[in-house]
Amino acid sequence: MRILNALVAVAVTGALPFAAVGQTAANAPLKIGVMTDLSSLYSPIGGKGSGVATRMAVEDFGGKVLGRPIEVVVGDHQNKVDVATALAKRWVDVDGVRAFSDVAASSTAIAVQAQERDRQKAVVLISGGGARPLADEECSPVGTLWSWNTYSVGSSTARALVERGAKKWFFITADYAFGHSLEKAVGDVVKASGGTVVGSVRHPLNSPDFSSYLLRAQSSGADVIALANAGGDMINGVKQAGEFGITESGKKLATLLTFITDIHGIGLKQAQGLTLTTSFYWNRTPETRAWSQRFFKQQGAMPTMVQASTYSSVLHYLKAVQAAGTDEPKAVMAKMRELRVNDKVFAENGWIREDGIMMHDFYLAQVKKPAESKEPWDYYDIVATIPAEKAFWPLSESKCKMVKK
Repeated sequence: MRILNALVAVAVTGALPFAAVGQTAANAPLKIGVMTDLSSLYSPIGGKGSGVATRMAVEDFGGKVLGRPIEVVVGDHQNKVDVATALAKRWVDVDGVRAFSDVAASSTAIAVQAQERDRQKAVVLISGGGARPLADEECSPVGTLWSWNTYSVGSSTARALVERGAKKWFFITADYAFGHSLEKAVGDVVKASGGTVVGSVRHPLNSPDFSSYLLRAQSSGADVIALANAGGDMINGVKQAGEFGITESGKKLATLLTFITDIHGIGLKQAQGLTLTTSFYWNRTPETRAWSQRFFKQQGAMPTMVQASTYSSVLHYLKAVQAAGTDEPKAVMAKMRELRVNDKVFAENGWIREDGIMMHDFYLAQVKKPAESKEPWDYYDIVATIPAEKAFWPLSESKCKMVKK
């Protein structure tokens, strides 16, 4: 019953019912399942917006592939591994879903990808999860890591701050796979860049009170207090750090995974000056601006890098299905690796590496002061472009079994 309650039906672009009279596999809808967080702290990052982005990709592709209508369903996994894996299995075995998009949260993404790695009945297009193991120890021949990862978003921010003299770091970390992975990745970069980690503390998911963690960090002697968390936890941490006067005392506050909806929730007054790394910014080019304005009309907010990435991954998946002439997951993944990713929204000349990472550029950004913002959602100055080859860990360090040694 819990799984049925988690399933949310959404509109179809002219799709026929799956069990229509006289329907055959050849003309049955190709189903894409948006597996996301609709009700908790990650819902602004992906949530309904990932459903919007998926349907935009279907619309831009033309609504059909191989003569079959394309249908989109959206489900809430509630950030629970058991709900996510049960929902994924039901979607594939009962409803005929052939690909998952978003797959929010690293713990649920790892579980769903592992399940499909064994079954290989659906392609897993991960935009919401970003723990390094997804493309390392837990890599899959039918899975891709599309938007961000703990190494890329944290390491660039860490290098920039250490180079500016902020060498002593203290971590306030979400106590699950994503947080652990992010703290380790950034801590390694801090040390390699000449800095030190003076301490860390872990907090449970959805923490309302960060006072004890912030007091401990404040007394540690750190130059940087790094929030290795995301969504509502990160927003609460930043707001409460402002109440404690942490940045006014000369300490730097680093958010290691930041989405534009987070900055919108915090406000420029408190967020100004934050340095962050992102794989997408809505106002970076004329193409990103035009697409984002279309998205805004449906969602009421500018897209996050997860939502833009979801669009990109689904559009590329559909192109691969068309080119492969089948929706069989391994054949589609082979074609996805063969084709370059050129959607002009999220990626230009991207490609899928052996370990499943979609290689693309990242951007180092600084949050504007309120007086510098020229329009709503005009929050970032893009400081530098980080080429794909530098944004991801080298294949020589890979633990993925698909990487040829």
